[in-house]
Amino acid sequence: MSATNKIKVTLVKSINGRLAAHKACVRGLGLRRMNHTVEVIDTPENRGMINKVNYLLKVEAV
Repeated sequence: MSATNKIKVTLVKSINGRLAAHKACVRGLGLRRMNHTVEVIDTPENRGMINKVNYLLKVEAV
């Protein structure tokens, strides 16, 4: 198992009616539906997507 840092991200608000760029960020993180949780690697790219749509997400350290 690798020792990379991971972040647990949960979609807590709907993406309906959101900007296309924000929907793309949510999809890029691998989130598919409300209350769906994924673990992503803590990279600057993923952090940028999380910061852009932080009002839709719940973020936890793993």
